[in-house]
Amino acid sequence: MFADSLLRAEQMHLFRLLVWGGASVLAGTLVVVAVAWRRPATTLLRQFGIQMIAWGALEVIYVAVAWHGLGLRDLSGATRLDRMMWFNLGLDVGAAGIGAALALTGWGKDRRIGLVGAGMAVLLQSAALFLINARLVALIAR
Repeated sequence: MFADSLLRAEQMHLFRLLVWGGASVLAGTLVVVAVAWRRPATTLLRQFGIQMIAWGALEVIYVAVAWHGLGLRDLSGATRLDRMMWFNLGLDVGAAGIGAALALTGWGKDRRIGLVGAGMAVLLQSAALFLINARLVALIAR
C-alpha cells in the first residue's frame, strides 16, 4: 500500500469513528432525556444512555486528537499502525467480554437492571469499534 493510500484509509477510519461517536452521543442523550420525562424512570435505559454518551464522547475526543497527528507514513510507521490496530481489535474483543459479563452479572439473582443496561452499551460499543477497526486492518493488509 502506498503512503497516500494509507493516509486516506486512516482519514476514512477516523471519519467513521467520528460519525459513530457523534451518533452515540446523540442517541445516548435522546435516551437519557426520554427516560427523564418518563415516570417511573427506567434504570436500564438510563444506564445504557449514560454509557453511550461516555463512549461516544471519548471516541470524538480521540478523533480530534488523532486527526492532528495524521501524515504520510513510511514502512515502519505503517507497521506500527498495523500492530496498533491489531492490539485495538484485541481490546475490542476484551471489552465485549466485559460488557457481556456485566450484563449477565446484573441479570443474576440480584437483578441489578442498571448493570444490565451498562453492560449492553459496552457490548454494543465494543462490537461497533471492532467492526470499524477491522475495516482498517483489512485495508492495511492489502
